[in-house]
Amino acid sequence: MLELVNLLNQYAHEYYTTDNPSVSDSEYDRLYHELLDLEQQYPELVQADSPTHRVGGKVLEGFEKYQHQYPLYSLQDAFSREELEAFDVRIRKDFPKVSYLCELKIDGLSISLMYENGILVAGATRGDGSVGENITENLKRVKDIPLVLPTAVNLTVRGECYMPRSSFDRVNRLRQENGESEFANPRNAAAGTLRQLDTAIVAKRNLATFLYQEVSPTDMASQDAVLKKLSKNGFSVNEQYILADSMDEVWEFIEKINQERKQLPYDIDGVVVKVNDLAMQEELGFTVKAPKWAIAYKFPAEEKEAQLLSVDWTVGRTGVVTPTANLTPVQLAGTTVSRATLHNVDYIAEKDIRKDDTVIVYKAGDIIPAVLRVVEGKRQSEDKIEIPKYCPSCGSELIHFEDEVALRCINPRCPAQIKEGLIHFASRDAMNIAGLGPAVVEKLFDQQLVKDVAGIYRLTVNDLLQLENFKEKSANKLYTAIQTSKENSAEKLLFGLGIRHVGSKASQILLEHFHDLEQLAKATREEVAALDSLGMVIAESLTSYFAQEGTQILLEELKEVGINLAYLGKKVSADAALSGLIVVLTGKLERLNRSEAKAKLESLGAKVTSSVSKKTSLVVAGADAGSKLTKAQELGIDIRDESWLENL
Repeated sequence: MLELVNLLNQYAHEYYTTDNPSVSDSEYDRLYHELLDLEQQYPELVQADSPTHRVGGKVLEGFEKYQHQYPLYSLQDAFSREELEAFDVRIRKDFPKVSYLCELKIDGLSISLMYENGILVAGATRGDGSVGENITENLKRVKDIPLVLPTAVNLTVRGECYMPRSSFDRVNRLRQENGESEFANPRNAAAGTLRQLDTAIVAKRNLATFLYQEVSPTDMASQDAVLKKLSKNGFSVNEQYILADSMDEVWEFIEKINQERKQLPYDIDGVVVKVNDLAMQEELGFTVKAPKWAIAYKFPAEEKEAQLLSVDWTVGRTGVVTPTANLTPVQLAGTTVSRATLHNVDYIAEKDIRKDDTVIVYKAGDIIPAVLRVVEGKRQSEDKIEIPKYCPSCGSELIHFEDEVALRCINPRCPAQIKEGLIHFASRDAMNIAGLGPAVVEKLFDQQLVKDVAGIYRLTVNDLLQLENFKEKSANKLYTAIQTSKENSAEKLLFGLGIRHVGSKASQILLEHFHDLEQLAKATREEVAALDSLGMVIAESLTSYFAQEGTQILLEELKEVGINLAYLGKKVSADAALSGLIVVLTGKLERLNRSEAKAKLESLGAKVTSSVSKKTSLVVAGADAGSKLTKAQELGIDIRDESWLENL
């Protein structure tokens, strides 16, 4: 059985990862069925990395939330060479001799894989970067993901799971034959497949992966070395990458890939440009949302002509009134588009968009349909689009501030703003109240059962039974979801309040520091702006919000209904032994494993990073420490051993 498992895994790696099979399909099938027969006879001897785990057989009840040990950031986007050159100028201010690694941006779904002692123990979606969904059983059915690594290491890696074009065509052909709706594009198909509760369906759809990042602290010095390490450990790594010393070389690679991308067997939507040196990455650090050392160049979006039929004006939760164009339907990037954003009144004026114009439509960031420009020579009317003077929701006079491009309703009791605020509050990344979506919020508000976010928690089951189509089971289910959300950590509540410029990552940073919402409400602008990755814009917005009398009343109401206002994540006191220090682990530890050492250091207030730089406070060196130890010695950084760590 061991021999068969090793042989079959080797053959599968050759077939799915290196595209160089050494045996025929019939020989593989013969050996596979021999193993299957043995496993049925001796189930107690089934190996953790047996290829039979790749087939279906489990119907899942649902997906649990997964708390990422290492946060997964998004990337800042660039849409022109000028934006890439501006990025390059910023980097070269600190590192004049920087080298970039350019990778293909796979159009798939971000995943994170966790290995303990070399065995795959968890696989999760990106989610909001901090919390994703545990889809381990489905990812085990992706044939190029190793179930067991060559060595018994603890490792967390990140990559993209995607559906190859050949698989996409086959899946859609089968769906068509079965009278089912077809998937719009391979990305949607991959996302839908990974959320299947029947693992047999996942196994049949032949998803694939490209891994590109070691998220856990690495012993490598550069991104290209990380890719080689991942490949050596059996992961599928995209070989289409280059090292570039200048923006000219980067742009040459982008143009080459753009010309070739339609011939690739998978979809890509751009090229990711990363600082190759990991120590440089460490020094450059992160903003609230994205690494400062990477940027994603997005290829120009597909464009189509459509006729403008009318314009709708809608009010968002911050009072901004947004124009949306109703269009003749067009096929765009795999979906039918009949509505597209016109952004704001200044954009309409700048592009001189008029009634009945023929316009060019595209998907901004490959996601949001937007009007790009008017098609010259096809104008049918000189009539301008009528700009509203009064709020379409509450009738208040709209304001067009000098420093803004948008119209704004400043009535704090505007129904549309309150509804949008309630929808945001209940959303997945905020309080995550399952079942409290836009349609239910609309009904609750229209029937005057809820007027603000605190009112959600005063709802009874009898209140919910008043809603159309609500029976006892659905009412009890929503009531339970509302009550459960009271126990969320306070950063979810802070994000849910919808304070301008304060996103989910900023909420996390703020609550980690101030510990609870009441303490945060007393903070000064200077105290907030001083936090890492935050600045005066967020500080101004936050302190202005908490200075309002209405906010103070809302906080009291939230306390009265029993909502948790405290941060429930890891807390480290300011006077902890290693508070504020940046520590690097290198070499082999004899008595502690790497994850135990990291957890202990963090509990003592240290920030554990993977690369040695001028910012590093001390290095803990085990046996066979290599280049990191050498660099630490060159920089005069304090070096300690494992005994020191144990004594601490």
